[in-house]
Amino acid sequence: MNIPFCKPYYSGNEIKYIKKAMRSGKLSGNGKITQKCQEIFENKYQFKKCFLTTSCTDALEMSALLLEIRPGDEVIMPSYTFVSTANAFTLRGAKIVFIDSRADYPGIDESKIEESITPKTRAIVPVHYAGIACDMDKIMAIAKKHSLYVVEDAAQAIDSYYIGKSGFKRPLGGIGHLAAFSFHDTKNIIAGEGGLLVINDDRYIKSAEIIWEKGTNRAAFWRGEVDKYHWVDIGSSFLPSEITAAFLLAQLEILEEIQERRKKIWSCYDENLQNLERKNIIRLPIIPKYATNNAHMYYIICRDVSERGALIAYLKRNGILSVFHYDGLHQSEYYKKIQGCRELPFCEKYSDCLLRLPMFYELKLRDVERVSKQISRFYDSNRKK
Repeated sequence: MNIPFCKPYYSGNEIKYIKKAMRSGKLSGNGKITQKCQEIFENKYQFKKCFLTTSCTDALEMSALLLEIRPGDEVIMPSYTFVSTANAFTLRGAKIVFIDSRADYPGIDESKIEESITPKTRAIVPVHYAGIACDMDKIMAIAKKHSLYVVEDAAQAIDSYYIGKSGFKRPLGGIGHLAAFSFHDTKNIIAGEGGLLVINDDRYIKSAEIIWEKGTNRAAFWRGEVDKYHWVDIGSSFLPSEITAAFLLAQLEILEEIQERRKKIWSCYDENLQNLERKNIIRLPIIPKYATNNAHMYYIICRDVSERGALIAYLKRNGILSVFHYDGLHQSEYYKKIQGCRELPFCEKYSDCLLRLPMFYELKLRDVERVSKQISRFYDSNRKK
């Protein structure tokens, strides 16, 4: 039996809530189900204000609008990330300043951020890769020192936490001024497509609602705060339909069950592959002491790009789909056309060598063991040649 890389999980209540939305007579955005989802996030994680969006990309674009990013502004972020992280700010005319990954982890090298700050720098966008926290104490201290904004790209980081120096745990997405989450069907909880903008700074709550509602004060009108609504600022159609929110609500209700299962799968991989790491054949993920693990993905680091390609092909022949992840954005034709060539060696190492293994709720532990055994057999056969 083949093992896919990813498979969307359905709790069983998605259709029930979608039907409820249909019976309500309101399918467009910002209805009761959307509001309920937002309240769940606000109550569970103590986020100040949440807005469901049609995607994490939209949440990032809203962030750029809220911060009034303009042509000539500079925004710092890792190169090892999805293109949406950069696109959101490039669309506003910003110059993207890419930072290398850490040697031990694909996330941004926090020690390289400050040296890249100039008088034109406006924001830092840390990406919590694989749901594992960046060093947010360090990043927030740099931002405060230089009067910069922090937008957490928490696309993969639902239900993951940062443990500060005091030992206090804070949810990822609740630390920077703004944050963006994804509910794409590869994520821990899903809505097919969908996202969430988190506002942690009171200054942006009112403006965010206007931008979210196509630049109008329509939400205030529905609350009876104004007699009629007007076009009051720039904005777009960022809010999702009630159908999307209904699907997400069913997922939110079993978030803890989903997380418990994914963590068991992650731990099973980690236990089964330790022997290969001890022999220095592959590298396994690390969890820094200041981070928790939300089991968004399990990856291994191969020794070079040809080895990774051979392993992908070997697993595929044995009915297992594994995938590589990002090519560093600094290596893209678009970026090189604008800003020229750069070298970011650790980012390039992950681009060439990182391999993601199957990870989804319904993956059986015996299937995890099968994947792990096939990886071991690949390396055993290569050593015998």
